[in-house]
Amino acid sequence: MKNLLRSTLIAAAVFGFGVRCQMAQSDPQAEILGYIRGHLKAGQPVRVTDLYNSVFTTPEDHAALDKLYKDFFRIPTFVAQYQQRFSTPPSLKTIAEQFALQTPEEADTLLRVMETDPRVPKFITRNPATGEISRVDVEMIRNDPRFAQGAAHELGGWVGRTAPIFNLMGADDKRLSSAGLDGKAVLLYVWFTGCPPCMKEAPKLARIQREFRAKGFEVVGANADDLLGLDVSDQARQRYAEKEGITFPIVHWNKESDQAYGNISIYPTLFLINRQGRITGHWVGFTSPATLREAVARTVAEPSGKQ
Repeated sequence: MKNLLRSTLIAAAVFGFGVRCQMAQSDPQAEILGYIRGHLKAGQPVRVTDLYNSVFTTPEDHAALDKLYKDFFRIPTFVAQYQQRFSTPPSLKTIAEQFALQTPEEADTLLRVMETDPRVPKFITRNPATGEISRVDVEMIRNDPRFAQGAAHELGGWVGRTAPIFNLMGADDKRLSSAGLDGKAVLLYVWFTGCPPCMKEAPKLARIQREFRAKGFEVVGANADDLLGLDVSDQARQRYAEKEGITFPIVHWNKESDQAYGNISIYPTLFLINRQGRITGHWVGFTSPATLREAVARTVAEPSGKQ
């Protein structure tokens, strides 16, 4: 762990990034974003390798840099999906919530990194007074080779498809697979710890599970913390589940399943799968309990032989 007081000066006179001085306890991600915000220069890309090798050098720093690097490529896909799903751009607050950032200002910093990098297409327009996104060029994101695959693969078209198989590890080292749930209706709930809409959704899903479990229904809580590079322990997730009365299984969402289910970029994402393994419902973001309950009731009522 980082020391509470780190007074070492780490020099890095490369590509405009100067000296880092840490004098107090700080979250690595917040510290990195604060440092970047203070050193951004128009037309000069942020070089992650320089930060990694010369400025932020501890294992905790490297883990935070890795997560932010992934976020850099995931945010455009998320923005495009959000625009298409809700017909409006996401707010800085929403971006912060989706990418486990502490404040809207941190989301603004990541957008500024993209805006100052001449290699990144100008896919958003922002309100100069508020910094909020006012326009999204979805086609530009879809046509950029760095972002196109994720943007194209994740957008809609899930209902009616055969659900991809999954094989996920739980905190108890026991695996939960789609094959092991054969014959049940399943709500696959993909989430991460601290995501506000996820925290709002989960207790309601627990109530729906209790209502329909005797009819052959199961919620699977596929947690993406590890995939997203978030430092949250199994014990912390278990304490959260106990506090909220969550009894459905919580397992680790992995890269293979994430790719099979469209490289998820909006949390939570939910897939309702019928007894024949076909997707009958798909939702992104917080979904009302009434909507979910109606869909679950309809799915569990399907005759077992229905195709």
